[in-house]
This record gives sequence, C-alpha cells and structure tokens, in this order.
Amino acid sequence: MRRPLQVTLLVLSGLGLLHASLFTDLCLRYVKPGMRPLLIASGFVLLVLGIVEAAAREGRKGHGRHGGHEDHHADHDHDHSAVPRVAWLLLLPALSLLFYAPPALGAYTASRQPAKVVAEQDDFDPLPKTSPLPITLTDFTTRVQQDRTLAIKARTVEMSGLVTPVPGGGSWDLTRIIISCCAADAQSVKVRIYGSSIPAANTWVSVTGNWHPGGKLGTKSAPVALDAQTVKKIQRPSNGYQDALPFPSA
Repeated sequence: MRRPLQVTLLVLSGLGLLHASLFTDLCLRYVKPGMRPLLIASGFVLLVLGIVEAAAREGRKGHGRHGGHEDHHADHDHDHSAVPRVAWLLLLPALSLLFYAPPALGAYTASRQPAKVVAEQDDFDPLPKTSPLPITLTDFTTRVQQDRTLAIKARTVEMSGLVTPVPGGGSWDLTRIIISCCAADAQSVKVRIYGSSIPAANTWVSVTGNWHPGGKLGTKSAPVALDAQTVKKIQRPSNGYQDALPFPSA
C-alpha cells in the first residue's frame, strides 16, 4: 500500500467516525451514549493524522525536486515502504460508515440469546399507585420472580421495547437489548406477551397489561409474562440500548 492510499484510508476512517458520531446518531446503534465523545475524538485524531501525513509527503516531494537525483531516488524508495495488504480491510468499515451503516441490533440478535439474568434483590420499595404503572422489563422480572409481597399482582403495568417473534406463534417477546460498552457485549431482557396479535418483528411498541398467572408469584416458578390490554406502535427511543422506562402515554 503506497503512502497516498494510506493517507486516503486515514482520512476516510476519520470522516466515517465523525459522520457516525458527530454529525449523526448512527454510533448509538453500536455503542452506548457515553462512548460517543471517544469516537468523536478518535475521528478527529485520524483526520489530523491523514492531513499531517499528506502535508509531510508534499514537503518531501518539494525537497526531492530541489535536492537532486540522489534525494529523489531515496524518496522514491521510501514511498514503496511495505504495509500489510490486510490493512485494506480497514477501508470497508470506513466506507460503510459513510455510505451504508449496518442496522441496529434487533429481533434477530434477541431471538438467539437467552434472557439476561437479573440481579438478586431482597428488599422492595412500595410501588407507586399510578395506573398504568410505568416499569422496566428488568424491574418487572424482579418483581414477578423475587418480590414476596406480591405487589405486582393485579397491577396494570406499562412497558416498552421491540417485538421479537417466538417459535410456534400465539405469543411474542417484548425485548430490550442492553449493552454495557458496545454491540459485542449485548444482552437481552424479555417479557412474554399474550393476548394480542403479533406485531412485525423489530417494531417498537408500548404495552399495557397485567401479569400472566402461572407458577407461584414471587418465586422463580412465576413466568415473566404479561396479558396485554393495549399494544401501541412507538418510535425507537434514543436510549434504545438501555432498559429504560417507557415514555409517558399521550
């Protein structure tokens, strides 16, 4: 790989990162929001390195033109310094960020993962009297399987997430994909939904309903499931990779 192509690769990589993290929200498909400043800084660094290398190359060219045949020959040899051909593979992600960004993680990923194991909890605060009660999928799971006070029983709750079909039909999973750093460490928390038609996969929805009875509430035998009353399509939230509370109903 010759130096002009190295410069091009640095500049394209820098522009790709800046396009995904500074000028658009594409980076939030792959990393949590806290990583965004680091991506912006990395984009600027790559862009500056490319510009500096291009300026240095022009300087060497000018020196070669005024330094005689020997200097020109030395510069010519230097320009053919070997770089592993595998470096060409870096061009693909750079171009993809500029022209075709891969989609966010969704039902395909979630359907191939077991549900995330929630942390053990001993004490629970009283639930607000709001109805429907906004609740995260993780909190709902914890209440159903660990809360011995049975506070979730007969309560109408509201949750939001994306639709993940399940084999056999008749039900589907409301899912939140959670990332700690980036898409590579993604985990899914799921609530099985009964009593409604199955929306299209990857649709973001807000669901209200009541706990679907089964097993013994407050123990691991209780199903993490909901009998749906309403299912409304919503826009994907900006915090789509967090298990966050649903937006207030309109």
